[in-house]
Amino acid sequence: MPGSAEPIFTVAEAELIVLLTVPAPSPAPSPTPSPTPSPTTYTVTVASYLGANYFYIDGSRAAALTVTEGQTYKFDQSDSSNSNHPLRFSTTSDGTHSGGDEYTTGVTSTPISPGNSGAYTQITVAKSAPTLYYYCTNHSGMGGQANTVDGNSWGIFPWGV
Repeated sequence: MPGSAEPIFTVAEAELIVLLTVPAPSPAPSPTPSPTPSPTTYTVTVASYLGANYFYIDGSRAAALTVTEGQTYKFDQSDSSNSNHPLRFSTTSDGTHSGGDEYTTGVTSTPISPGNSGAYTQITVAKSAPTLYYYCTNHSGMGGQANTVDGNSWGIFPWGV
């Protein structure tokens, strides 16, 4: 009939569509996969700029980093330029050189000396971790800041707000 409208689908058809578009996997995966993100790896090198040595993180001098609570970050110090420049963390800018202490929560380091293959420092950022600073234990002024953000946000708004 001209001018009459028929429904595009009925409730029963909509239910059928939902059932068809959200099937359970068969057979179910075994074991059930769980998301375990790989660590984010940063390549660390050391180079001189205006007569002073700095850590370069992925090629950026004393880069300001953003790290997320609950995530793991690996600072690869295999490059030979890292020799005699152990990277560590502190809650104080320039770490122990400015009277601060080494921050060790969630931090691990290989026993391999920086500048040798396999050398790294790794951190899993703790919940409610403060702003951190990475620094060289042997020389002042080489590091930068690592701003921590809530693991349930983009660093701006918490999820669900």
